Amino acid sequence: MIQWQKSSFSGGGEGNDCVELAGGDTSLLLRESDDPGRILPLSPVTLAALLHRIREQRTL
Repeated sequence: MIQWQKSSFSGGGEGNDCVELAGGDTSLLLRESDDPGRILPLSPVTLAALLHRIREQRTL
């Protein structure tokens, strides 16, 4: 069973849309809570690059 961890930026109540992360056998797994069937496997390097790009976009 995959143990998903909710983003610290998500609200605490039920039904809040959020990003969730889990450790897979060979990669990290990323999904949105409103579409839990769509899971994106990422390497740690790829996830770091994605987060860096998101942070860049927030500062523009």
